[in-house]
Amino acid sequence: MPADPLADYWAPEVHDALAHGDWALTEARSRLDLAAWQGFTTDLPRDPYVNRRWKRMSWLALDEAGGVQDLGHCPMAQGGAFNDADSMADRLRYYEPLSPAFLERADVLAFVRAWARLWGFQPNEPILMQITGARGEGRIDPLQGQGIHADGCKALSILVLSRRNVLGADSHLYEDKAGSRPLVDTTLMPGDILHLRDDRLFHSVDPLAQLDPGLPFERFVIIINGRFVDDFQNRILRRHFPQAVLDRH
Repeated sequence: MPADPLADYWAPEVHDALAHGDWALTEARSRLDLAAWQGFTTDLPRDPYVNRRWKRMSWLALDEAGGVQDLGHCPMAQGGAFNDADSMADRLRYYEPLSPAFLERADVLAFVRAWARLWGFQPNEPILMQITGARGEGRIDPLQGQGIHADGCKALSILVLSRRNVLGADSHLYEDKAGSRPLVDTTLMPGDILHLRDDRLFHSVDPLAQLDPGLPFERFVIIINGRFVDDFQNRILRRHFPQAVLDRH
């Protein structure tokens, strides 16, 4: 029987860290063509709900054979309990999908399958995958006022695609929304990925600015998450994907 190419995608310590500490920091650059993935940040549409942010997103799932399927269109929906920003909370948000050229890449498909395996996803469980980030000059809050927050799901991973001329944008994990019990402070570099149990921890990202004032900054990330505990998002998912397997939190 041929060896399973995804069996060792994540090191054993990643599984152990998630099982015992609810978060794990590792790298994925050795598994994917980071330069090629960075090329898909150049044609991102502007985010219509957040100033100075660009974004695409798609809903994916495993099929019965273990492959990756594109579920099609469904808006993003975050209730006010999971998003403090007035421009985003308690409303449906519509974005352009990830490009077929990106979703058809072998290393993208392997990444999604390996991510689903890490979290134990079954066929037809919706997975939200985004490319999002900021570029420009001056100083901005990439979270647009969300501060310390949770995304309203059980499985969340953040992979940094690019970080150019950036001062700040450090990532933080906490045990509480008030931030009184910090867990980790780190600067994610391109290819680094942070996995966390979003229903048990909270996270934030510092504002970012130009390291060299004469050049613009750029920071783009992949966000991939699923098993939503946000009832608003689950209602919208059920409306668009009647066959979806949703979390019974």
